[in-house]
Amino acid sequence: MVPKFLFSASFVLFFLLHCPPALAQSPAAAPAPPGPINVTKVLEKGGQFSVFIRLLKATQEDVTLNGQLNNTNNAITIFAPSDSAFSSLKSGTLNSLSDQEKAELVQFHIIPQFLSSSLFQTVSNPLTTQAGSGGRLELNVTTTGNSVNITTGLTNTSVSGTIYTDNQLAVYQVDKVLLPLDIFTPKPPTPAPAPEKPKKRSKAAASPESPADTSGAVSFTVLNNVVFFGVCMVAAIYSL
Repeated sequence: MVPKFLFSASFVLFFLLHCPPALAQSPAAAPAPPGPINVTKVLEKGGQFSVFIRLLKATQEDVTLNGQLNNTNNAITIFAPSDSAFSSLKSGTLNSLSDQEKAELVQFHIIPQFLSSSLFQTVSNPLTTQAGSGGRLELNVTTTGNSVNITTGLTNTSVSGTIYTDNQLAVYQVDKVLLPLDIFTPKPPTPAPAPEKPKKRSKAAASPESPADTSGAVSFTVLNNVVFFGVCMVAAIYSL
């Protein structure tokens, strides 16, 4: 029995000395935190918005949007025209715009609030865009069943798909560029300045001093002449 015990003990000792300890199981890796929202990356995944992405970058509106989404609690809705929407514009349309007009055109496609598909049914018109609201920047949204229609006075189109949506950013595809009246129609002429009101003249200037009344002096002179003539006549008669 003793040799067997010694053999067993030796085997156990050999095993402990020469076998590596079992590795503890590593905990499951925590999921990486989501990265910051990047509007152009969202559009790139859509695959057909290269012109709109180029406009966003050229006007630096992408920087503004990413800053609003990642550094504030601001919510954004974007109506993104597809490349085919830009292709349907008259040739040279974009090149004819100034830098300021290009920025306004991009801003006209951005709504500074989050609009889910259900909110389109209750939203108030006209919508406020990053470019402004009402008048020559009017943009209206109406719904018919599941269809969302958009009108600007020059453009009549509808939402054709959802590119991205969460609780802060919604990106919808539109198949026409939303053209604001402020850019693509002649601006009304600037009204002429109102004429200046004539200055009021002072009473002294308005009422010149009345000439002195000389009627009394004239009457007295005439009377003297009459008397003198009468005296002369009487003297002439007596001298005869």
